Amino acid sequence: MEKATFAGGCFWCMVTPFEELEGIHGIVSGYMGGTVDNPTYEQVKSGTSGYYEVVQITFDPEVFPYKRLLDLYWPQIDPTDDGGQFQDRGSQYRTAIFYHNDSQKQAAEETKLAVAESGRFKKPIVTSILPASTFYEAEEYHQDFHKKNPKHYKEDRAKSGRDEFIQTNWK
Repeated sequence: MEKATFAGGCFWCMVTPFEELEGIHGIVSGYMGGTVDNPTYEQVKSGTSGYYEVVQITFDPEVFPYKRLLDLYWPQIDPTDDGGQFQDRGSQYRTAIFYHNDSQKQAAEETKLAVAESGRFKKPIVTSILPASTFYEAEEYHQDFHKKNPKHYKEDRAKSGRDEFIQTNWK
């Protein structure tokens, strides 16, 4: 098993694209990239802790290769927005790929270059590619939020603008 860690704005919206796929054995919402030990949601949400909201995926690379995870990741985000994602603004909502080994780093860099060269976006691709650091699991109420609070999740996602962006830019 390997880990993959992606920041794509609100972690609630980053779970569903990866769940229930053969070879993916777990998706945990959490925090990575900051400076505070054991951060709380309130510390991360404040935008002053340096953390990103992330999802950490446990996967079997023999069944579901890392490159396929990247192919699912890119169309979930606006890779040109360094101020957050959609309605969620602030440094904690920026996009990033946190790599866990050299082959993940190389694959992330290759796919970022492919997105940049695709001509799909007029602005530069600003999604960071960073070494994975300590992962802190988010509070329990954030785990599988879309299942625990489906109405709230659907309303939040609908007003975020994420789905319209995906439809318009990633078709």
